[in-house]
Amino acid sequence: MDTIPLVHASLGDRELAAVAEVFASGWPAGQGPRGAALEARLTERYGVGDAVAVSNCGAALHLALLALGVSPGDEVIVADYTFPAPAHAVRYVGAVPVFADVRADTGTVDPQAVADLIGPRTVGVIAVDTVGLPADYAELTSITERYGLFLVEDAACAVGATYRGRPAGALAPIGCLSFHGRKGATSGEGGALLTTDPAHAADARLRSSFGIGSIFEQAKVVGLPIPVFTDVGYNYKLSDIAAAILQVQLDRVEELLERRRAVAARYAERLAGEDLLTLPHVPADRTHAWQSYLVTLDPRVDRAGLAADLRAQGIGAGHGTWACHRQPVYEAKQQCPVSADLFARNLAIPMHAELTMTQVDRVAEVLRGALRTHARPHGTQEGAA
Repeated sequence: MDTIPLVHASLGDRELAAVAEVFASGWPAGQGPRGAALEARLTERYGVGDAVAVSNCGAALHLALLALGVSPGDEVIVADYTFPAPAHAVRYVGAVPVFADVRADTGTVDPQAVADLIGPRTVGVIAVDTVGLPADYAELTSITERYGLFLVEDAACAVGATYRGRPAGALAPIGCLSFHGRKGATSGEGGALLTTDPAHAADARLRSSFGIGSIFEQAKVVGLPIPVFTDVGYNYKLSDIAAAILQVQLDRVEELLERRRAVAARYAERLAGEDLLTLPHVPADRTHAWQSYLVTLDPRVDRAGLAADLRAQGIGAGHGTWACHRQPVYEAKQQCPVSADLFARNLAIPMHAELTMTQVDRVAEVLRGALRTHARPHGTQEGAA
């Protein structure tokens, strides 16, 4: 039986050759020449003031909030339907995450929900490009500027996506990227902070290296420079090994994204007209990076049973992402009904650049059949005998 994994990284000989060059250079650690070259490449690609390569997107979000001066007791509005990294970052600085519900059609944060949550302690908003689809940044920018709030873009899933012709990651004054193994460009783990303000980048770069800057650069100085620790920093550096891999991956982004687009188009064709699921919606003013492909199941479908059936037949399946306000760690009192509904009904099916059309067709065929097996008849109430 052909096993079709939910995710698969597109790494090969070019990436291996880049790693070999780093090994030969004698500097595999962070903030070396490959890291500096990657930062320059990101700055140019996204048209921002500066870029800071870091160990992961969670680190980038944490550094962003530190650079913005978020303090204990401040409230930061965060998109609810997402991996909880943004809310975690808010907690890291002692602030309070306030969860905003999302749009039913896109799963991205609802600007009206954001506006309704603004209060006297609100200092900013973290929007999320949900599984690769950018949020409504025109509306979000208008709201945050009106109330004097910061806006951060969590573009962890959206490398290669666009909003009104602009690249995801550069849609807010600070954007955070992920290069995790399932993303459109990957080094296994990794991330970056992109910003229009070089001062924010300088703050993030210093804090990402324990607060003392690049040891590689200091080693070039004649004499014996002794770094001075003036503030608490973190070990959020990205290794030069990972940076070298990412330079190759950035060369391949369009090629890999085109393959993902082809997979998404094939799913849309093969699953069209299926009344037990709803396909992803992409508004006309943006493009999707297709980190994940989520279908929304009819309420009659037993998602757990369906996923187990797919996995038993060698097809990867997942729940999608999280309704963060439902997670015990936050003990949130508020309700986000749209997010909660998507959390209960979304199903992730295989999506990556290594899928063949034959595999996509098999996923669609098996999914269609399994839907009938795991759907209650019309009029049957959940839990009824």
